[in-house]
Amino acid sequence: MKLLFSNANIWRGLFLAATVGLFFTSTADAQPTNFAKSLSELRAQLEAHVSQPRFSGALWGVKIVSRSTGKIIYEHHADRLMSPASNSKLYAGALALDTFGGDYRFTTPVRATASPDAAGTLHGDLIVSGCGDPSWKATNFSDLLAPFVTALTNAGLRRVTGDLVADTTFFRGPPTGGSWCVDDLNDSEGAEVSALTLNDNLAQVRVIPGAKVSEACRLTWLQPHTGLKLVNRTQTITNGGVAHLTMWRSPGTKTLFIFGEVPLGGAAETLDMPVPEPAAWFGTALKAALAANGVSIQGKVRCVAWPEIPPWNETNLITLAEIKSPPLRELVRAFMKPSQNLETDLVFDHTGEFLRATNAPSGQTSEQSAVAALEKFLATNGVPADLHFDEGSGLSRNNLTSANATVALLTLMTTNRCAQDFYEALPIAGVDGTIRRRMKNTPAFQNVHAKTGTLRWVNALSGHVTTAAGEKLVFSLMLNRYDSAPDRKRTDELDDIAVLLAGFMGRSDE
Repeated sequence: MKLLFSNANIWRGLFLAATVGLFFTSTADAQPTNFAKSLSELRAQLEAHVSQPRFSGALWGVKIVSRSTGKIIYEHHADRLMSPASNSKLYAGALALDTFGGDYRFTTPVRATASPDAAGTLHGDLIVSGCGDPSWKATNFSDLLAPFVTALTNAGLRRVTGDLVADTTFFRGPPTGGSWCVDDLNDSEGAEVSALTLNDNLAQVRVIPGAKVSEACRLTWLQPHTGLKLVNRTQTITNGGVAHLTMWRSPGTKTLFIFGEVPLGGAAETLDMPVPEPAAWFGTALKAALAANGVSIQGKVRCVAWPEIPPWNETNLITLAEIKSPPLRELVRAFMKPSQNLETDLVFDHTGEFLRATNAPSGQTSEQSAVAALEKFLATNGVPADLHFDEGSGLSRNNLTSANATVALLTLMTTNRCAQDFYEALPIAGVDGTIRRRMKNTPAFQNVHAKTGTLRWVNALSGHVTTAAGEKLVFSLMLNRYDSAPDRKRTDELDDIAVLLAGFMGRSDE
């Protein structure tokens, strides 16, 4: 019979468990309670934490460095290639800010194949050429396209005899990010990537219980013009029951099935559904918005996408308006704090097209160009080459990086021209973004500024913290292949380290 643990490992595990018990409470929401007063004590606590027996089947990658002295506070397999999940967004945001600067704005031209006449009639096509602006979102759907409507009515446009063309040829590549899973396409995190998007390419279905038990629930779109057909497979269950809803759309189809139950008298439920062919949704919604404001389009909505070649001569087009996004610093903050995948990929792909090499292969996609630019940016600035990305948001399970590289990136961005913009884009513990509910009532509250990362079996937290002694630290914590106990969250394992750092009373230069 083969022993799973040697006697030495058993005693080591018991010792570490006892050590951990000195500074962690025994509750499910355990937080460090005995903060280190010296660097050696802090290192012992950190080693004890990551070496606990419950992590025997997991992988840690950890690096913590003092910004003040450059001294390594602690590292544990810092060169190990790990799945960063949404820590990938740190890289996408850094590349965009370094390339363009925080004041940069996306510009979307609205053009025509002819000039409108004196009566405001355009005898030709109206063309919107998207470049990936992620900012067209609003609480009220009717407000989403107001910038386009205002610009065109101010330009005197009243009628279009031709088509409304949604041109997305600026982006090259498929509508999904590299190496996404097919399951992602039915999830709100996996909205299609397009140079023209609307409302983060998500529509919502409201599910209201029926008037009696066994009756089908009522389904209502909260946003119009999606082009999706609903098939209702729901029912109302006895009052007091538990609502449970799922949805399914087969890839390549526009039929959305809603399954599940909602209790009688229960609150309405809302489901988020990615809208396929988002450029068509954009065009249809814009046509309706223009009609509501006195601008009629007699033709149809037509989409042109890569690898198609637009059937017009660019030099002959007439520019009627240009719609500009908010400054890039706001766009980066908008995807970094809530960890919004689509908006990240739009900014990443836009950067890739701007930096496309003149000798790039003709079939190179926008995100491949962005990855090449990212690798060049990191190499130029001395960041370790521990990076293998397929896309920018981190939804890809193939993205790999290390704690070494992530700490080097974070450190680099503290001296970048956009250092403040980058720092302010990070979520703040207990305050906002993806860590708004975490680390409250600890020294990390309002102190830790860090980006999260979450996939199945992946958690990460990388950013900045100030110790109790006032020393600024940069850290990257990545935990892969860990299945936590039912009474403990996987994110607790990362938060406990961040809290230990925030409560550290010693200094690295002791």
